[in-house]
Amino acid sequence: MKQAIAVLQLPGSNCEWETARAIARAGGNARVVRWNEPAEVLDRHAGYVIPGGFAYQDRVRAGAVAARLPFVQQVARRARQGAPVLGICNGAQVLVEAGLVPGMREDALDLVLGPNRMMGRDGYYSRWVLLGAGPAAERCLFTRGVGPRLLPIPMAHGEGRFATRDPIVAERIPSYVALRYCMPDGMDAIEFPHNPNGSIASAAGITNEAGNVLALMPHPERAILRAQVPEELGSFVRGGPTEDGPGLGIFRAMVEFLEEA
Repeated sequence: MKQAIAVLQLPGSNCEWETARAIARAGGNARVVRWNEPAEVLDRHAGYVIPGGFAYQDRVRAGAVAARLPFVQQVARRARQGAPVLGICNGAQVLVEAGLVPGMREDALDLVLGPNRMMGRDGYYSRWVLLGAGPAAERCLFTRGVGPRLLPIPMAHGEGRFATRDPIVAERIPSYVALRYCMPDGMDAIEFPHNPNGSIASAAGITNEAGNVLALMPHPERAILRAQVPEELGSFVRGGPTEDGPGLGIFRAMVEFLEEA
């Protein structure tokens, strides 16, 4: 039997079942685990995904309350032992608030997810963006197979801007960027709308030093089929409409890592 991957369902999660289906299409064994189950249940799983949503209504800061749950702290402990952990959108916010990414300093938050900075508007924003490999792509188990391709993936958030006030962290953060927002020619997206939130270093996804944790703001589970990609971005994806989409590789990399382990 394949090793099980836990998809955490927190109060306010709304993408857990789409995420579980993405893992299943990638060949994995996914189980949705609710926040009110005993935390030790998580030890029966080999990998973990914290999906999108609005955990605890994003009170204080997005992901801040959820990151302090014993349930999530158990995932943090497993991450430090080397288990693969993926946080998508709200899940990425939880991982940042838990101090797991980039994890430069123990028991300290190196980054926050700030409100989007967008020309002519503010608040929640949704669109398709292009992602490319960042400097840490080969180190991160989720992205080492991306190569030179550009991946069209949808984003949908109000607080997706990776940011820091620490100049030392700001200087080092590019080396932790696994996926970056790109222009159609592959160059870094600096300005809105190709960089949809003003994130530091054009960061869409940031990993840790070991490469087993990824905090990713766009939603790969919404692009697991070629048919889900808009026609104007179809040239970035090979194959027919029923074939795999650009987001599936993130989940397949996780499944393959566990099979090899």
